[in-house]
Formats: sequence, C-alpha cells, structure tokens
Amino acid sequence: MEKKDSFGGSENVADQQSDRPVDENKGGIKTMPFILVNEICEKFAMVGFIKNMVNYLTEQLHMPLTKAANTVTNFNGTSSLTPLLGAFIADSYAGKFWTITLATAIYLLGMISLTLSAALPQLRPPPCEGDQVCQEANGRQLAVLYLSLLLAAIGSGGIRPCVAAFGADQFVEEDPRHPKKTWVFFNWYYFVLGASILLASTVLVYVQDNVGWSWGLGIPTVAMASSIIVFLIGYPLYRNLDPAGSPYTRVLQVFVSAFKKRKIPLISDPKFLYVNEELDASISTDGLLLHTKQFKFLDKAAIVTEADTLKSSEKPNFWRLNTVHRVEELKSILRMFPIWAAGILFATSSAQQSTFSLQQANSMDRHLTKSFEIPSASMSVFAMFSMLITIVLYDRLLVPVARRLTGLDRGINFLHRMAIGFFISILATLVAGFIEVKRKHAASVNGLINSPKSTIPISVFWLVPQHSLHGIAEAFMMIGHLEFFYNQAPESMRSTASALFWTSISAGDYTSTLLVTLVHKFTDWLPNKNLNKGKLEYFYWLLTVLQVLNIVYYLMCAKFYTFKPLQSKKTEDCGEGVELASQV
Repeated sequence: MEKKDSFGGSENVADQQSDRPVDENKGGIKTMPFILVNEICEKFAMVGFIKNMVNYLTEQLHMPLTKAANTVTNFNGTSSLTPLLGAFIADSYAGKFWTITLATAIYLLGMISLTLSAALPQLRPPPCEGDQVCQEANGRQLAVLYLSLLLAAIGSGGIRPCVAAFGADQFVEEDPRHPKKTWVFFNWYYFVLGASILLASTVLVYVQDNVGWSWGLGIPTVAMASSIIVFLIGYPLYRNLDPAGSPYTRVLQVFVSAFKKRKIPLISDPKFLYVNEELDASISTDGLLLHTKQFKFLDKAAIVTEADTLKSSEKPNFWRLNTVHRVEELKSILRMFPIWAAGILFATSSAQQSTFSLQQANSMDRHLTKSFEIPSASMSVFAMFSMLITIVLYDRLLVPVARRLTGLDRGINFLHRMAIGFFISILATLVAGFIEVKRKHAASVNGLINSPKSTIPISVFWLVPQHSLHGIAEAFMMIGHLEFFYNQAPESMRSTASALFWTSISAGDYTSTLLVTLVHKFTDWLPNKNLNKGKLEYFYWLLTVLQVLNIVYYLMCAKFYTFKPLQSKKTEDCGEGVELASQV
C-alpha cells in the first residue's frame, strides 16, 4: 500500500512480514536499559561540563570570553567530528558493541584527567585577589586541560555514532515480537538523553558552582565507570550484527571503477547492469537497493565489459566492477549530503545557548528565593523541559492525529519534522535578540553599562523564551535529522550515517567559532570584557537572517529528495513477491 508524501517521494508500507530469520532470544526492548545507560552517562558527563565550561574557563582558568567561547565550540566540534572515526571502526572491523566499550574506556580516562586538573591546585592558576589582573592558565595547565578534552572527544566519537544505531539494531521492523518501530525508539532515545542533560544541567551544575569543581567532575566520572559495567552485563541479550567490511573502501571502489570506465557509454536499460545478490548478501539483509536515475555517471561502475572476467565461483575485481547495490550505497550517501548541510546553521544557532546566553544569565538577577540563586548554566533546563514535553506530546498526541490525516505510520515523515524545527529555531534567535535589547536597557536605566560584574536588576527568567524555543526546535529537527540518517543510509553504513548526524553538529560548532571570530574582529558586537557595551542582539539577528536563507535552501533540497528505494522479499500465500520500499 503506497502513501503519498509532499516531500520528494512516497512511502510504501509492507502488508506482509519479512521472511528474514529472527533470533528470538536477542534484541528487543529488554536491551534498552543496558544500551541507553551508556549514552546517558556520556551525556551526563559531557553536558555537566559543557554547560558550565565557559564559567570554568573564565573563572577558574581566567580565559578571555571570546577565547573561552571558541574553546567550547571547538571542543563541541571535535567531539562531533570524531564519530566519523568511531563509525569507520564499528562498521569495518570491531562492530558496534566493542567500539562502544573501548570508546567508553577512553572517555573515562579523559574524565579522570579532567577531574584531577580541577582538584589539584598546581593544574590551575591562582585565584584572583581584589582588583588585580587575573593570571591566565600557563602552558602546562592548558596542556592537561586540552589532553583531557581530547580523550573525551575521542571517546565520544565511538559512543555517539554507535549507541543510537546499536539500539535501533535491536528492533527488526518486520518482527511481530517487536512492534515498536525504530522511529519510536529514536523518540525515546532522545527523551532519555534529554532527561540526563536535564539532570546534568541542574544537580551537577549546582554542585560545580556551590560545592566545587572536583566534586562536579568526579560524580560523572564515577557514573561513566559504572556505565561500562552495566553495558557489559547486557552482552548476552544484544543482537550483534557483524561488521560488513569498510564502507569507505566500497565507496572508493565505486568511484574508481566508474572513473576507469568514464569513456564507456551509459546503458539505457538498467536491468543490464551487474547484479549479484549472493555477493551482496552480507550487506543487504534488509533487501537490495534498487537502481535510481541520479548520479548516472556512477552507473558505469556496474557496466560489465570484456575486460571484466566474471566466473561464477570468483568475486569480480571491485576496483573495476561493482554491483548495482554497491553503486546505490554511494548514491544514497550522496543524496543525503544536501540535507546534512542544512543542519549546520541549526547547530550554530544552538551553540550560542552554552556560550553567550550563559554570559547573559551571569549578569542578570538569578535569585529564585532570597537565599537560593539559580546557576547560570542551569538555565538550559528550560530548553530540556520544553524538549522533553514536546517529545511526549509529539509521540502521544501529534502522531495519532497526523497518522489519520497522512496515513503514515509515523504521522509525518522526518523531512517535515525537520522543517518544523528549522522554523522554530529562526523564531528562537529572533526572540533572543529582543531579549538582549531589554537586558541592556535595564543595565542602562540602572547605570550599570560600565559595570560588567554587577547584577542587572532584571530577572534571568527573561531568557526562558529563547531557551524553550530552542528546546522545541531540537525536539523536531534533531530527532528528525537522526532518524533521517539512520533510515536513509545503506544498512551496512548506519554507524557512519549516525556519524554524519554528529558531523553536522561539528560543522555547526566550527561555523560558530568562525562566525564569532569574524564578528569580533570586524565589529564591536562581541566585546571580551563587557557584554553590556556590545551588540549581541545584532549577532543573534545575523543568525536569524542566515537561518532564513538556510530554510529556503532546505525546502528546495527536501522537495527534490529521492528516498532510498529498497527491494525486500516478502512471503505471501501465493509465493514470493518484490516490494519497493522507500522507507520514509
């Protein structure tokens, strides 16, 4: 049964069950606590530091504001770039389980080093006294910090692309014992993730600000050590898919073989292209990818010539000849890149919530009661609250209603979901600019423009709208983006596809670094010493304009996107058939 879709294609829904064998003792919902605890602890540790990292760098290591902001975004960017390496190892050699295990151990070493750097006085500069110029951290102290961050980034690179894909691997869409679909898993994966971030942004940040950084970093270090044990305990329950060889090698082989045959004319009928189901069996358990009309030059890699000596008992030379399935693997990845690129500016916008938004909160009245003051880094809880509430409402209210209107099992497809997130993100940065105008007006009225360390008599809760809008936007866009990569990637490249999700965040963080550096160099919008004298609102509105251009680009890409065509075998009363599944 086919369901029409307004974004670039259609969704074909299977009416029958797959004949793929299922191990009844492996996978399913029972594996989730063991898998998710690893990601929860990683996010608890990462966010517990990142949310307050600007404060740590400026107050403990005495870094200038723009340098501290760029350090945060560079670390975020590196942590989101290393998943490419982790995905390569998982998909090619080690598999997801062992990649997660090793990466968690490396992450733990980084956390131990970071905790020691906060606990030992010789690893940080002396505290400021009075009005004297604060001494910045020296080279040795910064080296320990950067080494700790590097280990954490490398460890994160193995955890981030594999946990989501490994969790989704535990569910076979056609298995009647596992009625939960992967899109439901991604909703709740992100929900649990948000809950851990919420805990880190409140309890952990409070400990860091009021008890001490050694405790504030030591607690997530212990949690990280515990997560390794819990994850290993669940090993007998997991459905472990064997790595299918390097996907990067297969991609390169298709490029090379197509280039070698560049002078050969294209074949008009794709049924004459090389297909070998037995050869592709290990990388197509969900079904073979069908031929598509995009990137026709790559089809030359599947044209059989006289130089391609094919024997039934031998594999072809993949540097000269590839199957249609392998060619379509590469096409699937190439088709995803325009959608991938659209996520960069979204991440750039979100990055400001842990940098300049934090500095805004530092200057505002953060008292909840006369004796209790909210840590500035805890303002992100409003983003988390709104994200968690949105996920629940989306799953319980929006999906059932939308399902009746669209006929799609997931209510709306991930491209629509991402578009909604982009629109809300635009609104978030627009609102943030107006709130900054109000904050500076309060500083001016009270004569505090030249007093950057004074508390401006304006409630920090004025920042709630921008945080909440960012949280709602993330619930739509980020989950849709992650689901898009997992769903549309070739099955043998799903860790790599999850890594692409994180690399878009990485690119967004690096874009933020570049943007902040350029704006700081050529304008007076982002001063280091006194945010009250700057024009942060202009920076927010610049992001708004860039995001408007970005969503126009995204809508064009989504309109012409071609969903992955999949041939899957079905068992019917009358025999076997072939189904074209775009898997929206």
